Amino acid sequence: MTRHTDSLESLRARLAKFAAERDWEQFHNPKNLAMAIAGEAGEVLEHFQWLTFEQAANLPKETRAEVELECADVLLFLLRLCDKLDIDLAAAAEKKLTLNAKNYPVDKSRGKATKYNKL
Repeated sequence: MTRHTDSLESLRARLAKFAAERDWEQFHNPKNLAMAIAGEAGEVLEHFQWLTFEQAANLPKETRAEVELECADVLLFLLRLCDKLDIDLAAAAEKKLTLNAKNYPVDKSRGKATKYNKL
């Protein structure tokens, strides 16, 4: 499986250029972008609605390809939102992983789906 090697920063810059070339800056305010993320996440969910766990884990090739593109839409809108709010998404993710490691210590959370404040 080939992975795209662009960094989030490179994707952010390419996406900003893409939007600017199309004069879409006027539409890309934080509220609209947050709403677009929710809409695209809903499109991801739509592919899984009513499926069993087994079916969801074994999507047909065509459905998986559709989910892949919907996931990309979520990522791209999220990057635009972060760009508009001057958030370094990679740094924020690292910060969140560190916080999660503190909130969900292995000895208390292993094999549990319990929220950290109830461990």
